[in-house]
Parts: sequence; structure tokens; C-alpha cells
Amino acid sequence: MTSTLGSDADREGSRAAEEGTGHDGAPQPHTIRLELADEPGELLAALEPISENGGNLLSIFHERGNVTPRGRIPVEVDIEATPDRFETIVAALRDAGVNVVQAGAEQYAEELVVVLVGDIVDSDLSDTLQRVEACPSASVADVSVNAPAGRGESASARLRLATRAGGGTEALTTVRELAAEKELHVIEPLAGGGV
Repeated sequence: MTSTLGSDADREGSRAAEEGTGHDGAPQPHTIRLELADEPGELLAALEPISENGGNLLSIFHERGNVTPRGRIPVEVDIEATPDRFETIVAALRDAGVNVVQAGAEQYAEELVVVLVGDIVDSDLSDTLQRVEACPSASVADVSVNAPAGRGESASARLRLATRAGGGTEALTTVRELAAEKELHVIEPLAGGGV
């Protein structure tokens, strides 16, 4: 807006209309949880879609000492944006290849706990976790491994999966298929989650 005529209230009202920040579309705080590779420039690259789409950065919590089961760094970003801009920001993050674990109200709303039993170590647990993470309705929230005899022996891995609402069945199917392929047994679901 280039005109300087009119009151401050008129200018504010006009700017709000241009930006879509009227009462119904007022900027609101939102939290976005991300998982980033521990590599130079990853955090900056994740912040660019937020800036480019009109998000106002409020805070960043970067948990570098903490690593997710996939070996990534959890990052929590608090921004302020209108609801429409927030949706655009989340879409832009995903388009840029950023792993969005939670965005505002869209989050993994259910939990599913399973135990895999067998030769967990030699069947490549890392590959198993990566393939579970590839399931669009689930994310590995926690892993606990018990391998008392070491490699080549029976062991167990407790997987706590965060799933999107209604996504437990798809996540469980993925785990079952991987277990069958790797000759592992599945104990499912445990208390704390269900399908």
C-alpha cells in the first residue's frame, strides 16, 4: 500500500485485508515438529519455507544432543501465521523434503506398541526402522532393544509407533510384512496403543 491518506486504523484495516489477517484469519501461534539430518545447513533450509511463506518465527528448540530412532535431530519451531498461511508453510516444508512430524493440530494422534522377536541384530534393525518410518501413517517414537546373547541369537525390540488417527492398521500391516520377510515374530499390540 503506497497511499499515506487516511487514519492509522484505515491503513491497518486495509493491510489486514491485503494480508488476510482479519478477525477470522488472525495470526495465531503454531508449533511444528521436524526431524532434520545432522548436517550443516539443514536447519536453515527448514526455516526458508517458513520465511518465504509469511511465517513469523517465535522460537526454535533444537535438540542436537537427542537423536530420533532414525538418527535425526528433533527440532521444534514455534511460528505465528494465519491459518491459511500455516497450511501453505507446512505444504512448502514437505515439498522441500523436510520431515514434518507434527504440524499444529495435525499430529500423530494414536500410539501402537509392538515387540519384534528373533535375530533382530542380524536382520538389520536400522533397515527395519527406516522401512517402518517410510509408512506414511506412522513414525517410530521409541525403540528399546534387548539382545542378551549378542549377534546371531534371539533378541527383542520394542517399537512404540506414533500413528495418524486411523493409521494403526496400515502401520501394523507394515510391521507384519517386515517381520515375515525377516523371519521375526510380532507380539502386537501392547497396552498403550491399539488398532
